[in-house]
Amino acid sequence: MTIFAKIIRGEIPSHIIYEDADVFSFLDIMPIARGHTLVIPKEAAVTLDQLSEKSAAAIGRALPRIARAVLAATGATAFNVLQNNGAIAHQAVDHVHFHIIPKYDDASGLGIGWPAKKLEDGEALAQAIVAKL
Repeated sequence: MTIFAKIIRGEIPSHIIYEDADVFSFLDIMPIARGHTLVIPKEAAVTLDQLSEKSAAAIGRALPRIARAVLAATGATAFNVLQNNGAIAHQAVDHVHFHIIPKYDDASGLGIGWPAKKLEDGEALAQAIVAKL
């Protein structure tokens, strides 16, 4: 059982932002910006690709609503939504979770490096991905 499962069950206290039958949201206890909020499915999936369509749809409905509330409450005018899958992608808790991270200026919140490369095999790669849908 992950720390998030314990938070959902009320075994660990949290600052709850939102809850419905499928989604739970609370303030991050180690925020990188004021208002840093986590949005998680109640379903115990480790990574996004393992999440049911029902839970994914519920998260998709809740994220914009929660993001609007975070912006309105904090006064931030921009934000990042971050979601990591797997240890090498910096996932620290083995439960799907989305971070809503307000941005107040260039130095606050999430900093991102984006080492872009040239797309080499676009058509073949697109076809391979489409074939797996």
